[in-house]
Amino acid sequence: MTSLEQKREAFRKYLESAGAIDCLSKALIKLYQEQEKPDDACKFIRQIMCETCPTDEEVATMIVDLENAKQEICCLKREIISYKGELRRSDSEVALALEEGFAKLQEDEECSSLLKKHLTQEVFDELKQKKTTLKSTLLDCIQSGLENHDSGVGIYASDAECYELFAPLFNPIIEAYHGINLEEAPHPSSDWGDASTFENLDPENEFIISTRVRCGRSIEGFPFNPRLKMAMYEEIMERIKTVLTGLEEDDLKGEFHPLETMSDELKQQLIDDHYLFKEGDRFLQSGNACRFWPIGRAIYYNEAMSFVVWVNEEDHLRIISMEKGGDLGAIYQRLVHAVEAIGKDVAFSRHDRFGFLTFCPSNLGTTIRASVHIKLPNLGSNRAKLEEEAAKFNLQVRGTRGEHTDSEGGVFDISNKRRLGLTEFDAVSEMYNGIKQLIDLEKSTEPGEAPPADDSAPAEDDSAEQPAE
Repeated sequence: MTSLEQKREAFRKYLESAGAIDCLSKALIKLYQEQEKPDDACKFIRQIMCETCPTDEEVATMIVDLENAKQEICCLKREIISYKGELRRSDSEVALALEEGFAKLQEDEECSSLLKKHLTQEVFDELKQKKTTLKSTLLDCIQSGLENHDSGVGIYASDAECYELFAPLFNPIIEAYHGINLEEAPHPSSDWGDASTFENLDPENEFIISTRVRCGRSIEGFPFNPRLKMAMYEEIMERIKTVLTGLEEDDLKGEFHPLETMSDELKQQLIDDHYLFKEGDRFLQSGNACRFWPIGRAIYYNEAMSFVVWVNEEDHLRIISMEKGGDLGAIYQRLVHAVEAIGKDVAFSRHDRFGFLTFCPSNLGTTIRASVHIKLPNLGSNRAKLEEEAAKFNLQVRGTRGEHTDSEGGVFDISNKRRLGLTEFDAVSEMYNGIKQLIDLEKSTEPGEAPPADDSAPAEDDSAEQPAE
């Protein structure tokens, strides 16, 4: 017997012992006995071999039932999210939480937040019973700082009126963070300047990996996160969807994706590629910035992924322009076009002294953050020294993945620090000029050598840390 014949015989014995031959034989006999032979013999044999298996019609019904069940589950999830998001403390619970939180904050000797510094007993007593027209309380504004004593700032605005009603607390914090006197230096009118004056910061692609310029916007007539209702989140999203999907410039045209209906695969890919925001950190969670998540949240991006808009993340809008390399002029110009195009159809919240209003007071004014991911192996060998040098040019240094993170592979995220009290063009110019200076310092610094001092650089301002983007 040949090798092939041996294999065939072995397989025949296997089929016989497993009952497959008997099963097939019965099915074929049934088919033979049928007076009217079916058009689909394979389907007939399959049904005979598995009499308990559902028919194609039954399978189709099951699929419909499954989809209906999924929709019911989604509806139930939305009801639960809505219920949880609408839970509110009573007035007595708010008063108790304020008193207990304030006492613990003052007792914590290691806390150095701006909230602790400026929330004196006198200010606390003056503000603790006040409410805005939309019912925002002092607790709504400072809850995150009361729960997270390691906050740099520790306060958020629940709605635009908070900046006025709770001014005895907000004003000194804003002045301390931004290093300005609000009475002497009201925020100037918007001025985007001439983007063509910004040349490529790194034409040889030696230092800069990527460049990004973003700004935040709040939509007039809507409160900020803690006071947004679920329907408001959805209304904002739909309004912005209409505007964004109507953009006509080629480099602004793109796709709009609500997070609630986005596939898990696309969501994970966008997160892995650092384009999509995730649910807020503990500071935003404590500040009630993540209510009804992910309802009303969305992302919009163009084909090149050089223009991205976040909807209802920390602010109503985060408008972002970015690309590889150091061509700041092109990146900045794209942002200007986008903001102006969106602004034609959407009114933004703006204050005479504070500029464009945002959830966190650290982003008031221009709301502009211009940043680079940059390799500085020599300067970066001593991060404390790098931060000291950067501060001379009003720049802030972060790790590769944002605030409070380490550098990866000698790459740092460096951005302008000032946003309030200057124009958009001036804010980006500070980043542009500062990065040029740091690159020159990097070139003149030997590995392990401390960078030379520059007595002509402006002194570091007394700014607190900015929350992660």
